[in-house]
Amino acid sequence: MNIPVTMAEHPPLEASVINEVPFLPHLVNGDTGQQVILVQVNAGETFTIRTEDGHIQCIPGPAHVPMMSPNGSMPPIYVPPGYVSQVIEENGIRRVVVLPHSAEFHPSNHPNVHTPPSHVPQYVHHHPALMPHPPVYAPLTGAGDIPPQFIPQHGPSHVFADQESCSSHGWSNFNHRDERTVKAHERLQKRLKDRQTGGPKDSPPSSPRKNHSTLSSNVQNGYGKGQTISGVTEITAEPVKAKSGKPTNSSSVNAENEDLDLESKSLQDLLSSINKPVVSEIKGKSVVLSWTPPSCADGNVNQFQVGCTYEVTMSSTGTNGKFKVVYNGEETTVTISELRPATDYHVRISAVCNSVKGSASEPTSFTSAITEPDWPAPPKLINRTKNSLTLQWKAPNDGGSKISNYLLEWDEGKHNFFKECYLGYQKQCKLTKLSPSVGYMFRLAAKNDIGLSDFSEPMRYYTAGSVPATPASPRLVEAGATWISLEWSKPNGVLDDEFITYVLEMEDESSGYGFKVKYNGDEFACTLKNLRRSTSYNYRVFACNSEGKSNPSDVVKYNTHPEEPGPPSKPSVKGKIHAHSFKVIWDPPKDDGGSEITKYVLEISGLNENEWDTKYSGTSREHVCDQLNPGTRYRLRVYCVSIGGQSQASEILTVQSAAIPPGPCRPLQRSGKSRAKEVSLRWVPPDINGGSTVTEYTVEIGELGSHDQRSVYRGAELECTVGGLLPGKMYSFWVKAANKVGYGPYSERTDISTVAAPPDQCSIPIAACKTASCVHVNWECPPCNGSEITEFRLEFGGVEGCMEIIYCGPAQSYEVKALKPATAYYCRVQAVNAAGSGHYSDTAICMTPASVPAAVNVLQVINPNQLEIIPPSASTCLAIQWEEPCCHGSEITGYNIEYGDKQIVAVTTTTNAIVEDLQPDTTYRIRVQAINGIGMGPFSHSIKAKTKPLPPDPPRLECTVFSHQSLKLKWGEGINKALTTASTQYILQMEDKFGRFISVYSGPCHTYKVQRLNEFSFYNFKIQAKNDAGEGPFSKIYTFRTIRCPPPQLKAPKVQILEEHTCEIIWETLPPMKGDIIVYTLQLITGRDTEQVYKGPMTSFCLANVQTSCEYKFRVCAGRQYQDAIGIQELYGPYSPIVSFSSHKHESTSISSETTVALTKIPKETLSDEHFAALILVAFAGLSILFAFIIQYFVIK
Repeated sequence: MNIPVTMAEHPPLEASVINEVPFLPHLVNGDTGQQVILVQVNAGETFTIRTEDGHIQCIPGPAHVPMMSPNGSMPPIYVPPGYVSQVIEENGIRRVVVLPHSAEFHPSNHPNVHTPPSHVPQYVHHHPALMPHPPVYAPLTGAGDIPPQFIPQHGPSHVFADQESCSSHGWSNFNHRDERTVKAHERLQKRLKDRQTGGPKDSPPSSPRKNHSTLSSNVQNGYGKGQTISGVTEITAEPVKAKSGKPTNSSSVNAENEDLDLESKSLQDLLSSINKPVVSEIKGKSVVLSWTPPSCADGNVNQFQVGCTYEVTMSSTGTNGKFKVVYNGEETTVTISELRPATDYHVRISAVCNSVKGSASEPTSFTSAITEPDWPAPPKLINRTKNSLTLQWKAPNDGGSKISNYLLEWDEGKHNFFKECYLGYQKQCKLTKLSPSVGYMFRLAAKNDIGLSDFSEPMRYYTAGSVPATPASPRLVEAGATWISLEWSKPNGVLDDEFITYVLEMEDESSGYGFKVKYNGDEFACTLKNLRRSTSYNYRVFACNSEGKSNPSDVVKYNTHPEEPGPPSKPSVKGKIHAHSFKVIWDPPKDDGGSEITKYVLEISGLNENEWDTKYSGTSREHVCDQLNPGTRYRLRVYCVSIGGQSQASEILTVQSAAIPPGPCRPLQRSGKSRAKEVSLRWVPPDINGGSTVTEYTVEIGELGSHDQRSVYRGAELECTVGGLLPGKMYSFWVKAANKVGYGPYSERTDISTVAAPPDQCSIPIAACKTASCVHVNWECPPCNGSEITEFRLEFGGVEGCMEIIYCGPAQSYEVKALKPATAYYCRVQAVNAAGSGHYSDTAICMTPASVPAAVNVLQVINPNQLEIIPPSASTCLAIQWEEPCCHGSEITGYNIEYGDKQIVAVTTTTNAIVEDLQPDTTYRIRVQAINGIGMGPFSHSIKAKTKPLPPDPPRLECTVFSHQSLKLKWGEGINKALTTASTQYILQMEDKFGRFISVYSGPCHTYKVQRLNEFSFYNFKIQAKNDAGEGPFSKIYTFRTIRCPPPQLKAPKVQILEEHTCEIIWETLPPMKGDIIVYTLQLITGRDTEQVYKGPMTSFCLANVQTSCEYKFRVCAGRQYQDAIGIQELYGPYSPIVSFSSHKHESTSISSETTVALTKIPKETLSDEHFAALILVAFAGLSILFAFIIQYFVIK
């Protein structure tokens, strides 16, 4: 068989030959000479094979394709030029690997490279297309030719995409050493891109390209990113196409092979320039390694950071020893663990990029640190007696320092804390003076110069003892059809902490195999399953300890319960189905559950499908179901009962009893209100429908006392209306129902009487006018329709459609009064009897004759200003207005106005007038009467109107208070309150500098103060009064004059001591006031006496003869001298504040150097009014605070 192993950019294809294939027995067929060959198809590849019938079968990867060798020999393997095949046998599996002729091959490392991917199962079932027709291996057609059925078809592979991405990131800025290397690199990138897209169709296949390391990132080979692997040199080859008749150009192929070798060599040289790794954080069992990516000639290292992987190898046997791969990935810093302490290691690194692997770097050496010993293994028991235990253990890894002691601890059999029982360098220990059949817990630790290791896993060992006593027989807890639960108790004489196991044996007498072990453990109960139902078994139990097994307990026998029987067969009907009964039979169940059936239960379900009623219970397998409803669907089921329980219900049988005609309906009932010529009837379905739906009802009618009946309704509804009847007459009705079988009997007779109808429509009434306000209406009596007319209703109104009922009674005429003359009126009449009201008659129209005008309704007094003609005086005239009344068919020609003592004034057709020549302030009663061509109408209602009084005279004006800048004026005798409401208002005017009078006040008050005036000036005033009658005349002009302004108050004077008995009083100076001279008056106050000591224009005064130890008070005021007709007059202002002065004997010596003495207050000076008020306010505030505190403390709290 020829198996071509040609792949593009993939690891080598394998053909595994298996001598023994237990998982494919149908392929061997008993022929030991045949062999099954597994062809491994990697991910992204397609294996193509031609079957015997000529069809092409394509198998995509990943997959293992099993193929059979007919003669059992190894088939010939085709290899491309420059490649060689080698056969490797490991674990009974032979593998054929295609490698380049010059590549080295290491069989020991090969299985790691070609381990099947994790997502591909180890054993793959035979492909369906290959199972019936095993392929026959075709002979070789010639050197370099490949059978078409073995040409692998390669789809797009992500390996190419990875290579392209590496090229675009890692090679875009790559600076090659010479121009030839640059060109070779560009050709390599172009070919890789052509292979990814499928390449030119007519281009010849490329020669194989070498891969100097495995692709650690290739998921198709089962390796993920950063996985630690070791491998061999892999070969990837282009797909080899079948010859098309043209020879292949071998020279072009060799040229391309040389270019590819040159490009790979350049890249390998760059990757080999990587520096040796740097060692850091050296510990006893781990170390951190870091390195830098390989750099180009210009020192650029970034181009290798994407798509470049690193392989770290380590050796512990020297630099010339065997190096093992410990890491393979893209990281540049890695932590290596699982090292041995105090051991010399040598580590080196190599870089891999674009499937090209560089040479390893120089090795870096380091020594791992010394640590405490490793965790020792638990001690082992080598000998035991009833009173001793001998333990032995092995030495763990010493961590680089020799172990000095071993620490053995135990719990003394108390299951409590551990205590030391041995410390030494020996590797075994014997413990004596122990108790028999007692468990002891031990743990071990090793110690060196660094420290103590962790303790080993605790182990429990028991001292020797005696065999347990015979236990009691097992007891039955619960039993089922296929299981039994048993329990047992501890044997006598067993200690609480002694470990005892129990062996339960069971014997099936029908099998003849004797007792078999069913349970072995330390529990006191067991449930045995998968037993036969209703079967007897024998049981016994053993107790076991470390010394052996006890004698068996007494044998007991327990039975399993029978199971519930299976469901009986589906019931069936035997014989004819009647309306009220039918017969049902059934067969026994196929499985009785291991016990005899004791009874059958037949259940029936009728109208309510969720409720089942027991129809029969007994041993018979047939039953007659009676007392059924006709035409009813019944559901029947049956179940059986045995010792094992109740079975499931059988399948449900559905039976419908025969139908019969329906039963009689209930008597008819009246539906809705009674009417005169029709009757509405309703009924309910019959209580018995005969087992079939009622489809039709028939209603018949007949007169009372007559045997003639006629049908008036036929249908499926439950109500109808019978028309064409006479009012107030008795009728008889019957109803019957029908189903698919036929009609049932009539219902009982129902007598129903029609009601009387309302009367017919009355004829049009006749209306005759008696007077202008009275109309006489009469009408005729219409047919009563079976009921006597009780009353007539007359509607009358002035608007058609808005008439009102004005009469109800038995009379056939009515007189309507109080109508409006010359007005159209409408009327109609209606007859009423016990059945209701008839229709109204047609509307009659009548017209009342014309009459005198109606009375004026609206009469009122208006303001004369609203009229076009202004009256001469509101005190002697009244203006009235009214609305025009109804003329009653004749136009109004005028009005009469009556006022006073029946004085009448005639006016034209206007609706307003002015009544003149009246008395002022007098009340009059006024009314108006309208006149037309027929006569005078009635007077309107009277209104009262009062003329206004005459306007008031101006009051006398006088000035009550004169001031230098204001004048207070007073007039009249009224009260002086601004808020008092009065009908009289006053207007005060003052003449300005232009000679115009301007209003300065308007209101009801009798006083007003004019302010902001100039001193000693004349002002002219006049006043006017007004009330509701109007404004009165202005008064004469009054002239008033302001007085002169007095000088202002001076400040307190100052006192200065000039000599021992002389002092000088000084006060402030005032400027002249409008040319008037200012004079000053100085007063000396002694006790209650006041003495004027100076008067003149000076602003100081010297007082002599001042006595010592005396108190002096001074005050000063300014005066204004002016000249009038009388002569020189003086006008003084207010006095200044009082200043006090006292002289003492010792002052003569102290004032020799000073001429001014400060003013001192009198020690016993009386308080001023302001000081006294402030003192009262402070006292009142303190008292308020005291009261608040008392209330807060004693009342609230």
